[in-house]
Amino acid sequence: MIKIDNIELNDFPLILAPMEDVSDPPFRALCKEYGADLMFTEFISSEGLIRDAVKSVQKLDIFEYERPIGIQIFGYDIESMREATRITEQANPDIIDINYGCPVKKVACKGAGAGILQDIPKMVEMTKQIVNSTSLPVTVKTRLGWDDSTKYIVEVAERLQDVGIKAISIHGRTRKQMYKGDADWSLIGDVKNNPRMKIPVFGNGDLDSPEKVLEMKNKFGVDGVMIGRAAIGNPWFFNEVKHFLVTGEHLAKPTIEDRAMAAKKHLEMSLDWKGETLGVVEMRRHYSNYFKGIPNFKPIRQQLVTEYSPEKLLHILDNVHHQFVEAV
Repeated sequence: MIKIDNIELNDFPLILAPMEDVSDPPFRALCKEYGADLMFTEFISSEGLIRDAVKSVQKLDIFEYERPIGIQIFGYDIESMREATRITEQANPDIIDINYGCPVKKVACKGAGAGILQDIPKMVEMTKQIVNSTSLPVTVKTRLGWDDSTKYIVEVAERLQDVGIKAISIHGRTRKQMYKGDADWSLIGDVKNNPRMKIPVFGNGDLDSPEKVLEMKNKFGVDGVMIGRAAIGNPWFFNEVKHFLVTGEHLAKPTIEDRAMAAKKHLEMSLDWKGETLGVVEMRRHYSNYFKGIPNFKPIRQQLVTEYSPEKLLHILDNVHHQFVEAV
């Protein structure tokens, strides 16, 4: 059993990564249904929380069926992050996670997200202040370093553990790499196998098949893995991985009807949570992923991404499987 402070997880937990504009409550509900052991919200701006910005505050929405659930925050100012921690604690998550990994320019170049990897002393001090300001377990998501010359993650992980974090998730790329090239898991393994490390170490990056998860588990000994892009449009991935780890065999792939029903459920929950306009528009980014690899699907996809009527969209999804011979 893996424990994050007093939170008990499976022996090898599969964690849904926090993904901006993806890991909202409707998507999380599907991932939970299909096997995610621990999930995190989209990252939330500390400055947005302090200003009471609608978009930031809405991201604090969590539900009992999601537990254990972590809320992830980011920012560049230590006092603002302390205040954001206080606000976040009121939403009653199980975990507060700090984003030290986001590589996008508008975040990192302000010194937040992966930007703080250029100032390790500040990273450690900010973490210490956050840990000391909450009774909840604090975890960190980060990267190997800012660039190839600053891959200090083994030392950084130790120092963050020393100031009180309860788990660390590491993406196997530098900020400079963004999402390009291959993730380097060797340094993640070095963190896990450092005899001074006592907290769980989770690996992240390029986990696009059950075989890859098993390989990383066996090769580097991580305590669990964080799954991001592989779950988009494919919430079944968590159960597929679990089945493969136990049996060495693959679960049957979801049918077109399975995909359509999941997309329909996702849409219905989006409408409930976001309202009709946003629920329709923000769901459009997901349809291509749900129906990836289906031959001749383009005309249906075009309908899904141009239609505004929820009733018509639900009708299209109800009837998708009648229009195609199942892909083998």
